[in-house]
Amino acid sequence: MTVLDRFRLDGRVALVTGGNRGLGYAIAQALAEAGAAVAIVSRTAADAQKAAAALAQLTGRVCRGFACDVTKPEEVQALVDLVITDFGHVDILVNNAGLNIRGPIEDLTLEQFRSVQETNVTGPWLMCRALATHFKQRQQGRVINLGSALSIISMQDRSPYSTSKGAVLQLTRTLALEWAPFNVTVNCILPGPFHTEMNRTLSENPEVYKLFLAKIPLGRWGYPEELGGLVVFLASDAASFITGAGIAIDGGWTVH
Repeated sequence: MTVLDRFRLDGRVALVTGGNRGLGYAIAQALAEAGAAVAIVSRTAADAQKAAAALAQLTGRVCRGFACDVTKPEEVQALVDLVITDFGHVDILVNNAGLNIRGPIEDLTLEQFRSVQETNVTGPWLMCRALATHFKQRQQGRVINLGSALSIISMQDRSPYSTSKGAVLQLTRTLALEWAPFNVTVNCILPGPFHTEMNRTLSENPEVYKLFLAKIPLGRWGYPEELGGLVVFLASDAASFITGAGIAIDGGWTVH
């Protein structure tokens, strides 16, 4: 087997939450291009199915869309059961579904804070719990959590999001320890500013955009497709000795 062969994902099944758009769709596309069958998850069945159909046509891989609110345990378990029934197994879990509400703490409601935690922290926790027995029984698995550069640094007006993404990194480290004896790796990607729908209000504001660029040594924001190589690497045999890691992909932002 050559080094490039170790990056192939043929015969594997990936489940990607929030996979219908933005970074999630780019991640799903990269996994499919590397050979994986992909289950795309969104809150809305129509959005998930539309994205899956487009991805199947683009890559020629088996891709299907599923609806699930990742904050609801009964929906998460039903989703996992359905995906395993449809695909036979799950090899790769990507916890990408996320929510960001910005503002000074005094202007935010408790409900807003809780909604960010529920999607960004409870969601990945429930997805991991639902697949724990499956991964352990198969003695293999790859979990990739989407943290953020704000998992390790922070910004003003980001108390809900930064809190949640710090928790995602700690969840990653804890499950890496729990699941290492079962040959299941758990890692966390820490993206910096990327051109996505979630960040559109920031990227289209010239003054805010300039402030971000001043913090990025490479002098630009990232594009969703630039995340694909790291995701495929962490999902593949090439990364079999990496677990519990938080890997920044941020143009050098967190080097400061």
